[in-house]
Amino acid sequence: MKQFFQFVAILYFLYTANLSFAQIKVKGSDTMLPLVQELAEIFTTKQGGVPVAVTGGGSGTGINALKSGSTDIAMSSRAMKMGEKISFEEAKKGIKEIVIGFDALSIIVHPSNKVSNLTRQQLEGIFTGKITNWKEVGGEDLKIVPYTRESSSGTYEFMKEYVLDGKEFTNTAISSPATAGIVQSVSQTKGAIGYIGLAYLEDIVKPIAVSFDGTNFITPSFKNAVDKKYPIIRELYFFHTKNDENKVKAFTTFVLSDIGQKALAHKGYIPAVIKAK
Repeated sequence: MKQFFQFVAILYFLYTANLSFAQIKVKGSDTMLPLVQELAEIFTTKQGGVPVAVTGGGSGTGINALKSGSTDIAMSSRAMKMGEKISFEEAKKGIKEIVIGFDALSIIVHPSNKVSNLTRQQLEGIFTGKITNWKEVGGEDLKIVPYTRESSSGTYEFMKEYVLDGKEFTNTAISSPATAGIVQSVSQTKGAIGYIGLAYLEDIVKPIAVSFDGTNFITPSFKNAVDKKYPIIRELYFFHTKNDENKVKAFTTFVLSDIGQKALAHKGYIPAVIKAK
């Protein structure tokens, strides 16, 4: 009887181990969350692939999960930092980086806001706290209420480095744990301004045309991003360890396939193959 139970225990261990390998875990960027969830569903239900479990939490959270081994793929809306790369090297974990597409970072305000255009310098002033009233940028006499993502977010990091020129956000900015929360808050707050991925853009908020040269103001849109006219474009990444190459290869290959890239475009993201042209 003892041998029988030992045999059953071994079978159960092998069964659960096989289930663990048969499921691909993806974690990270909230910007990429709706996209990768849809890609995972298509891959599993229509392509016959293994189940893919997708969760958000932010780019930094995904990268930390990859380091700890609690996820197979980290999805990130920013490049990996030097310190993060070093930590993987110290852990003797080789990393493979895949750009699966691109995103247009969109600046949004309340629909009633009369301001339609902002320069990069004005955005820097607003989000660092130097500009605090809409009348300073051509709007009405109304206090500016900036919304930002949490510091673990790749969107936060990209906004800080690319738009704010590395400067810190004002301590009056209201932090949101998710992009959808920023959309909702900006839609309900008259003086609000925030930043989101293009795929999250809804009619309940107003997108701002942005200029980096002070002359040409371009609105965030799929076409303007593809045509390389909109100035705030960023890469969307998958990171995985080289040891997990065989486990994740079928899914990453699917994401970069024609079917995967068309699904990406359908969700409002810019396919990697189009942006590369």
